[in-house]
Amino acid sequence: MQGTYLAPAKINTCLHVLGKRADGYHELAMLMQPVTLFDRITLQVAPGSGVEVVCPGVELPSGADNIAARAARLLLGHAGSARRVRIVIEKEIPVAAGLGGGSSDAATVLSGLNNLCGFGVDNLTLRRLAVRLGADVPFFLFGGAAWAAGIGDVLEPVPEMPPVWYVLVNPGVAVSTAWVYGNLGLTSTGDVARLREFPKTTEALVRLLHNDLECVTMAHYPEVGEARHALSDCGALGTLMSGSGPTVFGVFTTEAAAQAAAGQLAVRSAWRVFVARPLNPIDSYWGVAKR
Repeated sequence: MQGTYLAPAKINTCLHVLGKRADGYHELAMLMQPVTLFDRITLQVAPGSGVEVVCPGVELPSGADNIAARAARLLLGHAGSARRVRIVIEKEIPVAAGLGGGSSDAATVLSGLNNLCGFGVDNLTLRRLAVRLGADVPFFLFGGAAWAAGIGDVLEPVPEMPPVWYVLVNPGVAVSTAWVYGNLGLTSTGDVARLREFPKTTEALVRLLHNDLECVTMAHYPEVGEARHALSDCGALGTLMSGSGPTVFGVFTTEAAAQAAAGQLAVRSAWRVFVARPLNPIDSYWGVAKR
């Protein structure tokens, strides 16, 4: 059996760090939005046992540390099934970029393998399994924008987001999420950071843009600030670093404006530039991918 699935990237339109928990994780309040930038995951299932991961052209762990392999083993163990699984990951989402690529790949393996093998595990159970793989993984099983609390695993749907376009700029450096959190100096953000915000207009979305991690990453990687300034110069209504970075996105009202900005930014040879729109619950991005 074989199936090919799309694993979307995400951006954080706001990210507040409320404090550090006793278990070592950080308490967060953030708005997360999946976007139309995808990895392609091909799952090949055969009789036998063992999980193999292949990622052409990208240096990723292929053994026990690979999150996609861990996802497959976790689901097989939950289902009490022995299968041989080969996972081929065609990466389009930059690695260590603040876009959740690894977490999305893991969620897609959970969902895709469940579908392909007919295990019948419901979405809520999949999300409970997913949090064992990483704090962001359950979000990618949620389907659409979400307000995230806790360590990012307590999710509430945001049913209506403004129909904007994003230009994503990855300045070509890899950033460790653990390093960023380890160097974050926590300050009190007050009760305002705990208030859920559901922007319905482009103006409200731009006002919402905030990331507590940006100061840490930008201080060490000046490319982040350069990318933000370049996006602003190209007409972005607002800019922000996503997650722990270094990817920065700019908000545009039309696809034409976003494509024009991307064309100007693509001349920077070290930068990877993408144009994307928000993914909404009505979008069908799980399932067989079309070329």
